[in-house]
Amino acid sequence: MKKPSLRLPAIVLFLFICSCKMAVNPADLYGKWKYTKVEHPDASPPDSLRKEEIDYEAPTIQFTKADSVVMVWGGKVLSHGTFTTDGQNIRIKELQPDGKTRDFNFWVIKLDEKEIVFETTVEGKSRITAVR
Repeated sequence: MKKPSLRLPAIVLFLFICSCKMAVNPADLYGKWKYTKVEHPDASPPDSLRKEEIDYEAPTIQFTKADSVVMVWGGKVLSHGTFTTDGQNIRIKELQPDGKTRDFNFWVIKLDEKEIVFETTVEGKSRITAVR
């Protein structure tokens, strides 16, 4: 008698686990994150900022318990506003100097206690790696 194969159930289980997407919890974002890598994966050829430039400009993104977000580049506030999360997305409502708002998303690729990797979702996207 032929033994049943466990290969198919194992493959199905593996595919199910891989298809599950993490959900970003706002509490997991709270704090200041220092950029360590800025990439442009869709550029032709793909490129990234040099470490020396990132060290000099000292870019950060900070999320607070009041659901606010502040992005700093070169010691100046580049953008600020509020944020919410939706699945793997961080939804930003940017407050502009003229009082208007602009909405955009970051797609989170990786998030743990020490590191976040996210991408902008606009044409010419950037992929950011940052640490707490």
